Amino acid sequence: MVKMKFVVKKEILLENLNNTSRAISTKNLIPILTGIKFDLKESGLYLYASDTDVSIRTFIPKEKLTSLDETGSIVIGGKYIVEIIRKLPSTDITLEVIDGYKLIISTDNTEFNLNGIDPNEFPNLDLDETKEPIVIKASVFNELINQTVFATSPSETRPLLTGINFRLSKDTLEVLATDSYRLARKVVKINHNMENDINIVIPGKNLIELTKMLDDDKETLELHLFSNKILFKYKNLIFLSRLLSGTYPTNSDIIPKEFNIELECQFDDLFNMIDRASLLTSDREKNTIKLSLSKNELMISSNSPEIGKVEEKMEVSSDKEIMISFSSKFMLDAIKSFNKDKVVICMNNDSSPIVIKNNEDDSLVQLVLPIKTC
Repeated sequence: MVKMKFVVKKEILLENLNNTSRAISTKNLIPILTGIKFDLKESGLYLYASDTDVSIRTFIPKEKLTSLDETGSIVIGGKYIVEIIRKLPSTDITLEVIDGYKLIISTDNTEFNLNGIDPNEFPNLDLDETKEPIVIKASVFNELINQTVFATSPSETRPLLTGINFRLSKDTLEVLATDSYRLARKVVKINHNMENDINIVIPGKNLIELTKMLDDDKETLELHLFSNKILFKYKNLIFLSRLLSGTYPTNSDIIPKEFNIELECQFDDLFNMIDRASLLTSDREKNTIKLSLSKNELMISSNSPEIGKVEEKMEVSSDKEIMISFSSKFMLDAIKSFNKDKVVICMNNDSSPIVIKNNEDDSLVQLVLPIKTC
């Protein structure tokens, strides 16, 4: 007979359930993979979830449980257990398995009775760690993903472009993301000297879910690399993601090294000009706006036959001339990734890539391809 009984504060259980439930797929037709596995041991409570693409394990140590009465395990429908715990009052909650696979969730005044599933049906998740993980600050990793993931492709027609390319060489980590119309590159130093170079692609959507669980603090994140998967360890959390197979189709060599025009602009001024011009663009026209440079004057404009037109100017230090069009959405994403007061727009001609960088920090580079207009 399956048994399990423990008492825990709502806030502690809910935080761990929220993190674990990120691995549950709403599209999964396999019933066991829509559930969260509760595994109560003498050391504490382990929570597991997996959709075969991502697997997550969280752990609540015994000291954080109000009481631990009887060890055991059960699988419960993830959607229901999370919502029930969320809507219960902030108090101690008792969870007890009775009559085989029934879970009683109770407080002083409320009781839920949920049907569970045999925990033996839950897949065996290989969450073993490597002996020498790569260690990086969680805040650094968070920034690294946030500054690149928007450039991944939403289309599954080229699966590799839905991922982020991680390249490790000695003590340097280079991260690339592209949808073939734009590219984001971030380079950071790590306290780890790699013997062999590593080149892997991690699904972007999985990394977005991971960053949601990383507090922007001084805690570290461990990266455990395997041939077809990567395991992240953070505090009491294990996050396992599959890798995308194949060779990433691009590298940072496509970023031009020299430019005819380099415009240093105040972040706010440039962002707001492009943002306002984008109001009169449409997705159908690729959100196209035009940049014109002539005689120390920069003009941002857009002209949509169906909507209207806008022009906005600012003075700049340049004697060069150029007229170039680009996607306002892509350019705003690129500029927004810089946490700096100034950004530099680098161009050669109206058909060459536009590069956005910062003169004080060369670790981040954004590239946006121009749009040919008639």
